[in-house]
Amino acid sequence: MPATIKDVAKVAGVSISTVSRVINDSKPVSSEARKKVLDAIEKLGYKPNEVARTLVTKRSYLIGIIVTDIGNPYVAEIVRGIEEVGRMYDYDIILCSSYGDRKSELKFINLLTGKQTEGIILVSEKMNNEAIELLKSYKLPYIYLNRYLNVKELPTVSIDSVEASYEMTKYLLEAGHRDIMYITASIDENSIEKSKIEGYENALKELEIENSIILEAEGFTIEDGYNIGEKVLKQLKEEKMSAIFCGQDEVAIGVMNYLYDQGIKVPKDITVVGYGDIKISSIYRPKLTTVKEPGYDIGAVSIRRIIKKIEGEEIEEPQINLPIRIVKRESCGKNKI
Repeated sequence: MPATIKDVAKVAGVSISTVSRVINDSKPVSSEARKKVLDAIEKLGYKPNEVARTLVTKRSYLIGIIVTDIGNPYVAEIVRGIEEVGRMYDYDIILCSSYGDRKSELKFINLLTGKQTEGIILVSEKMNNEAIELLKSYKLPYIYLNRYLNVKELPTVSIDSVEASYEMTKYLLEAGHRDIMYITASIDENSIEKSKIEGYENALKELEIENSIILEAEGFTIEDGYNIGEKVLKQLKEEKMSAIFCGQDEVAIGVMNYLYDQGIKVPKDITVVGYGDIKISSIYRPKLTTVKEPGYDIGAVSIRRIIKKIEGEEIEEPQINLPIRIVKRESCGKNKI
């Protein structure tokens, strides 16, 4: 039978209220009494009733996380960062997968607040204004993470997509490339792709290069990259492009697959770079040169910000931009022309 708080008090030779104070750290206790209680807890293997503890302390030490799909490697990295840093500060997480369903996001926000979570991190791929308004109404600390949309008015953690795209394009220019194609999948007003295109064009303008060429794939998958391959190949022949910058790694890998099937070698015949640094980018051959989206760091910084807010510490600006890093691998070669 599990040990109770009464058992701990009896073994320690103190009152139940003293045991409660030690467990909940609610009122001062002498170092001698604290040691007796802690020794008794260890000896008996006592585990406090978390529900009762929450009622007493008004704290649950729980952070809610709503993700699109934990099976997505990028999302899994974010969750890993959240979980490991949360553990360092004695916070546990409750994880929910919405699979991109808007109603599920609303349902889980209500569920998590009902579980007395002290903050919520929402990882989404679509803008769900209802979910945002619901989060705001609960007045809990929250972070909104979206890999595909700009969310300038919301607390979030990301990298500066304009600067990241600029740095990658500049890297290609420094490798001697002047005819660089950019492949996007969306140029909607709120799309991060719009920011990436801005960075790409800014780098070209610095060298007074005006022939920016932008192709739009149907989506961000490897299949979408492969399917746009025919248009890419036609453009390469007409414009004699030497490099392709893809807005997502998946698209870059799809394009490289198509080029390989046509007998075109990367990077010997054409340079291809991506954006994201998903796991397959370091496994695929040739290994993909890309901009790193640091999923683990995004998750780690997100929960640290939530904890700071909970504990009344000063916090940074609503948007946190992490350092930009280009991961240099095999798919980028120097232009020999």
